[in-house]
Amino acid sequence: MNSSETVPEPAGVSDPGDRPATPQPLYWSVRRELWENRSIYVAPILVAIVVLFGFLVSTIGLPERRREVLLLDPAQARAAIEAPYDMAAIMLILTAFIVGVFYCLDALYGERRDRSILFWKSLPVSDSTTLLSKATIPLVVLPLVTFVIVVATQLVMMLWTSLLLISHGMSPASTWTYVPLFRNSFILLYGLAAIALWHAPIYGWALLISGWARRATFLWAILPFFAIAFFEKITFGTSHFASMLKDRLMGFAPTAFAFKMHSVDSPQLTPAAYLSSPGLWLGLMVAVVFIAVAIRLRRYRGPL
Repeated sequence: MNSSETVPEPAGVSDPGDRPATPQPLYWSVRRELWENRSIYVAPILVAIVVLFGFLVSTIGLPERRREVLLLDPAQARAAIEAPYDMAAIMLILTAFIVGVFYCLDALYGERRDRSILFWKSLPVSDSTTLLSKATIPLVVLPLVTFVIVVATQLVMMLWTSLLLISHGMSPASTWTYVPLFRNSFILLYGLAAIALWHAPIYGWALLISGWARRATFLWAILPFFAIAFFEKITFGTSHFASMLKDRLMGFAPTAFAFKMHSVDSPQLTPAAYLSSPGLWLGLMVAVVFIAVAIRLRRYRGPL
């Protein structure tokens, strides 16, 4: 027998150097959410298209207005030039928040309603992984999608403005000077992360209601808060609970940023103050509790 001949490996025995692919249940669960919920990225894109259309209409007569704006002091000029870009970002951030809330309200309720929960529970994916993947959408995926769409929208706006000014014999430098895209993009990414973490208990509450309610998830999500605020007002004449709700919606700004009045500079980022804010960590702890309850609800709740 020729010793140089190779002996074939027995069937079913793999090469020791070949390692099977490591399962990534969380990654594929997030991918599944994106496949099944196209509104996560379709809704912001549609809003961006509407914003761009409105901006294109508003640029009629822009060169004449720009000449007048440049005669103002730097602070007023910057505010006037930057206003459309800030408005576009605000509209898309608000859209992302609305999409995130309604996504969470339907995340568990939808699979119980269409009885697909029986199929998903048959897969080797734990309830914890499923809930974490659903929480990842408003906390991570939506902010990143919003960031990309906002930057792309503002870039298109700036390029169109530059072409319009050049066609009228004006320099586009004023646009690129007062709207620094790179610096604004960094501030936007920081702001989206701050907003997502601050709103974490809102998304956690929506997921809990989605796993508990048998119908009308939106009403079940908001009516208890209106009832408590109304009861406090008519009983004690105070509005502490309503103030707490307002702070949970918009209270991130005073801690995440330091705004300078009548200044041409961008708002100063204050991550240390934000990360040391008791409101942030209290909200995150409440969000963890809500998600833990939602995990338990999904474990024992069947289809509707």
